[in-house]
Amino acid sequence: MIDALEILVLVATGALAVFGVVLTILNRPPDRTMRLAVGAVEVLLVVQAAIAAVRVFSGTALPETQTFLIYLVVSVCVLPIATQFATAEPTRWGGTVIAVGAIATAVAVWRLQGLWLAGA
Repeated sequence: MIDALEILVLVATGALAVFGVVLTILNRPPDRTMRLAVGAVEVLLVVQAAIAAVRVFSGTALPETQTFLIYLVVSVCVLPIATQFATAEPTRWGGTVIAVGAIATAVAVWRLQGLWLAGA
């Protein structure tokens, strides 16, 4: 995986989590700005997943390839699901739902890097 892209994804998910908490503190439901922020982070995650998948399927040997691929899918799926839950019935807690999804995504990305380094 690309270290710079991983750091960018971790910073972006951290910023998204902070944004979600701020929205909750301000007593505002997630709005268009939040959906755009989630979309931007999701684009980074899809780019990272595509690069990693190409490298894995082109022969990079990992000790736990199946686990790596599961984490890869999870890292891409968590934020859209959290956003759907947060915006289905807009309340002040929607920002917290997205923040938790962003933290879970950051943990998945961090674990991906650990699995990748174990294969190096």
